[in-house]
Amino acid sequence: MSLEEEVERSRQNIRSDGYMMSIGEVTNLYRDNEIVISPEFQRLFRWSVEQQSRLIESIFLDIPLPPIFVAQRDDGIWEVVDGLQRLSTILKFMGILRNEGTDQIQPATVLFRTKYLPSLEGATYESGPNELSPLLKISFKRARLDFRILLRESDDRVKFELFDRLNSGGAPTSAQEVRSAQLLMINAPFYQWVDGLRRHPDYIECVPVTERQIGEQYDLELVIRYFVLSGIPERELRSFADIDTLLSDRILAFATDEKFDIVAKGEEFEKLFAVLNSFGPSVFRKYDERRQRPIGAFSVSAYEAVTLGVAKHLEEWAVMGDPDRVDRLQECVRALWSDKEFTKNSGAGVRATQRVPKMGAIGRRIFKP
Repeated sequence: MSLEEEVERSRQNIRSDGYMMSIGEVTNLYRDNEIVISPEFQRLFRWSVEQQSRLIESIFLDIPLPPIFVAQRDDGIWEVVDGLQRLSTILKFMGILRNEGTDQIQPATVLFRTKYLPSLEGATYESGPNELSPLLKISFKRARLDFRILLRESDDRVKFELFDRLNSGGAPTSAQEVRSAQLLMINAPFYQWVDGLRRHPDYIECVPVTERQIGEQYDLELVIRYFVLSGIPERELRSFADIDTLLSDRILAFATDEKFDIVAKGEEFEKLFAVLNSFGPSVFRKYDERRQRPIGAFSVSAYEAVTLGVAKHLEEWAVMGDPDRVDRLQECVRALWSDKEFTKNSGAGVRATQRVPKMGAIGRRIFKP
């Protein structure tokens, strides 16, 4: 097939349109539930008040904003695909942003001073000592936003492909947040299942992450990392070019695979971390032979080797009594950090393409009960 034919065939899968709409018109659509932000998407709204204030400043100064992309459902309602931060900022400032899970109105934003509009300090849309004047409210509501609409005739896969293209390569959204949005678009129940696993008590105990990492969904990425690395043939791990692309492609494939048994996989995950939690959060930290104890921060290399290794022999680990299991896990963790192949293929400066293909075999060898 020629390039021209490929272009023409792919174009047939995409039907789009565009509108310039005033903020007033957009808020009317939102109030009438004709434009929606799903609850799971709304959780990705994490702009600081400073960032929100800068956006409001841009609107007042008539600085062009990037388009907001929406997908038209079969019932005609628009679902936000890209532009969550901007649209939520506007609605929250106006005091009409709902918590889509509870239908409660969220507290309106009180702005900070900005570079060109320092008098925005303490500004509110509806009430308070620094409420916008009627003139500024009219000006704000008349400001126009650029909307791009994927019409319902478009291929279903276009939504998450669009989100990926718009949010990859330097955008502030983390790779896992993009991945989460794609999962929500393609199979929301699957996303809710995998998202629930990061809240399992044994997993939380074993995987200490910072508030910033939780905000960027790194804990969710590690859940997905386990399923991907344990669920694909090793030959595929020898040829991938980018770890984020690998995680996205494979978890999306699992989400659309009717043979992927989430009940069995969930039980496997919970049993695995019940075993690992008998040792505690130190199971993924470096073991220092001189101090005779684990030290330092969480190691993703250890996470890959330990989870894949223990999972391979999971039934044997699960039937061991706690004292014996803890002692044996400590022996294995010590062996891991003194293993020449592990140290050669882990740590700073080692690319994921070099590390990941080795961790499964290393873990299976070392973490045999």
